[in-house]
Amino acid sequence: MLVKIFGRDRPGLTAGLLQTLASYGVEVVDLEQVVTRGRITLCALVTSPGDAEGELRATVHGWAESQRLQAEIISGVGDNRPRGEGRSHVTVLGHPLTAEATAAIAARVTGCGANIDRIHRLAKYPVTAVEFDVSGVATQILRTELATEAARRGEVDVAVVASGLQRRGRRLVVMDVDSTLIQDEVIELFAAHAGCEERVAEVTEAAMRGELDFTESLHARVALLAGLEERVVEKVRAEVRLTPGARTLVRTLKRLGCQVGIVSGGFTQVTDSLRDHLGLDFAAANTLEVADGRFTGRVTGEIVDRAGKARLLRRFAREAGVPLSQTVAIGDGANDLDMLNTAGLGVAFNAKPLVRRAADASVNVPFLDTVLYLMGITREEVEAAEAGE
Repeated sequence: MLVKIFGRDRPGLTAGLLQTLASYGVEVVDLEQVVTRGRITLCALVTSPGDAEGELRATVHGWAESQRLQAEIISGVGDNRPRGEGRSHVTVLGHPLTAEATAAIAARVTGCGANIDRIHRLAKYPVTAVEFDVSGVATQILRTELATEAARRGEVDVAVVASGLQRRGRRLVVMDVDSTLIQDEVIELFAAHAGCEERVAEVTEAAMRGELDFTESLHARVALLAGLEERVVEKVRAEVRLTPGARTLVRTLKRLGCQVGIVSGGFTQVTDSLRDHLGLDFAAANTLEVADGRFTGRVTGEIVDRAGKARLLRRFAREAGVPLSQTVAIGDGANDLDMLNTAGLGVAFNAKPLVRRAADASVNVPFLDTVLYLMGITREEVEAAEAGE
């Protein structure tokens, strides 16, 4: 028997219903409850009481009426039908999240042969985020279908990850720095002090679009800084602006036991400061060469380029003892593509179209902490972590 009650929520209703059922010696097969805007829907799937079914029905309806609730009781045979194979979590983000966009995503789920088994809200601030539990189709197929729909609409972000224990397992999150962790392009901040900002910005944009080889563009831009005094580093550090939500993202991840790292095509002169300031576990970037207190216009050591970022992600994962399947990478440019494709979950953050198409998930709102919702972390958990609970 499926026993369903709904109405205004208040303490004691769940216990009251179960106590009412208990007097008939039934067993609980399934139990589910949701409260929305103070209205409760409580469903209990229980075994039949045999000849006392009519009496149970009358008793439950009487109890519900005494509590100013409505009740519905349905008789049947067997348990819930098994969920289909290919189980996934679909996170849908909007700012705002419109009914039209949500309907389009739900229709696309149905259109590829999948079923939405459950929906719950992850966050209402700074964006609205809901999660669908979906079954019946392979995760990769579902991801491709929903990414296409999200890109077509342009007003909603969707992430699809496979269901399983690994989603709540230990994690390593590695992110790009320029235009991801921070709002700036560090080399452009240096260039502003050298009087060549426009020339550097043009090369940067071309590189981020994938039109130029990163290593060549890096050398070309750094050469323009030759002769700039090293003491400008302190000024640049002071000018760096964290992306909204960056502190919350890092603090929450750390308090939830995750390790966090950054990899950058920028420079250790800034990334080391960010690592120390935010308490990051890993950091890697290029290093501007200095001689006699001035930049030489060259970089030293191994270049952190597109392939280098993926290589560093693997190294950080080994050192953290985290399998790649439980890593998350976040970036915005073509230089991040290998890293995003190497991670268990690659997130394009306000990225170029080329990157959005290649990533597992895309976020197009200006709040970096929304990535937490793609990982299945709710706003309540974020606030609890912020409070140190």
